[in-house]
Amino acid sequence: MTATTVPDTDDATLEAALVGLAASSPALADTGRAQRAAGLRAVADALDAAAEDLVAVAARETWLPVPRLTGEVARTTGQLRMFADGLDEGSFLDVVIDPADPAAVPVPRPDLRRMHVPLGPVLVFAASNFPFAFSVAGGDTASALAAGCPVVVKAHPGHPETSVRTAGIVRAAWEGAGMPAGSFALITGEQAGVAALRDPRITAAGFTGSLHGGTALYRIAAERDVPIPFYAEMGSLNPTFITPGAVAARGEQIAAGFVTSFTLGVGQFCTKPGLLFLPRGHGLDDALVRAVREVAPGRMLHERIRRGHDAVRAELAALPGMRVVAAVDGDPDAAGLAGATLLATDLATLLADRERVLPECFGPTSVIVEYDGMWEVLTAARTFGGNLTATVHAEEDELELVRPLVRELRDQAGRIVWNGWPTGVAVAWAMHHGGPWPATSSPLHTSVGMTAIRRFLRPVTYQDVPAALLDEVLQDRNPAGIPRRLDGRLSTGDVTGS
Repeated sequence: MTATTVPDTDDATLEAALVGLAASSPALADTGRAQRAAGLRAVADALDAAAEDLVAVAARETWLPVPRLTGEVARTTGQLRMFADGLDEGSFLDVVIDPADPAAVPVPRPDLRRMHVPLGPVLVFAASNFPFAFSVAGGDTASALAAGCPVVVKAHPGHPETSVRTAGIVRAAWEGAGMPAGSFALITGEQAGVAALRDPRITAAGFTGSLHGGTALYRIAAERDVPIPFYAEMGSLNPTFITPGAVAARGEQIAAGFVTSFTLGVGQFCTKPGLLFLPRGHGLDDALVRAVREVAPGRMLHERIRRGHDAVRAELAALPGMRVVAAVDGDPDAAGLAGATLLATDLATLLADRERVLPECFGPTSVIVEYDGMWEVLTAARTFGGNLTATVHAEEDELELVRPLVRELRDQAGRIVWNGWPTGVAVAWAMHHGGPWPATSSPLHTSVGMTAIRRFLRPVTYQDVPAALLDEVLQDRNPAGIPRRLDGRLSTGDVTGS
């Protein structure tokens, strides 16, 4: 891995970026949906055109393989186009119109028209493990720009040149499509990021990273003179529960799928299954060992992350009641190289020492927890905090058996996976990539999918305001046919009588 040195943003440059954001905010908020959609598509096209060069730089900086990075660029540009399509469709505005009703009981009702409007300038903290999809042009940036909010991205130090090059392409394409100058900027350096978060011109922030870093920044956002929303995606154990019936029907298939999932991307996905609950006496050790030994050691993002993974793995392996099921050693002389490790314990050990058994181990390590009955599985499901995902493997004749578990997991996770694996997050309208603390700082929102745009919008109601002063989507007529709630019913038509 070789990273180009990029100097930290100085005070004057940071101030210029914030001035540009503040100055461009009213103009961007007033752009039409079609204009912003065209801007997003222009950015996607420009990134696709530069994909080969961007991937080469990112591969040099991160040790991520070229095929993975190539696919990630495609995911990033597809995400931008999804938000453009969502702008065309228009339902994200959540338009509600209740025309005046003099006969309303108990009092006459005024004319009420509500829609969502942009919050204002947004700060995005880029992630380390996705140098494109959760970085400079990633989901936080795309959803904020789509909402009509200017964006300043704080680059991640793990891929600085990739960030600078991507930002240059985004800015040129965005402004080249007619978007306001200064409505997109990049800054570098921890201090610049903290200073921007404290600046009163920033109205919201998005973050993807560690629990420690996310919590510290969340507190800064909350302790400002004017607190702002801080949307942090942090750590997740992503527990997976296997029933006795599933073990009997397809145990070896489950073992292979689990190992593939927790080692995917050298275990550096936020949806990696970090816990596997198996019935005692499951008999899958041999299949799990074979599957782990088939996974070659891989390079982690950089040496600091590899050292962190190795330290947590060693602490877990040394715990009383913990055994090593399988381990593939990395090469200590090869920087960043880590091998897969599978540990095992039982539920009693987990419950007796939760703080030490349940830390997130970012990398290719996971823990099996053996249980004696479904009542213990329910106890286990209540053991840990919020998660991005929870997975259940069961057979059709066990649906009633696992119904209480699925109900419990609904309160613990943002996405419940049935007979599958959580790694891989579809960029779709129905996706919820979020969850209760500590998975995220706000379980109400997702960082993936079209509804991620809701983080950077706020509702405004206009009461008896003259039609000439209203946004076109609040007018009686609806020539664009966007979904609106009229008198309590969803409709794409005009207000009755217009």
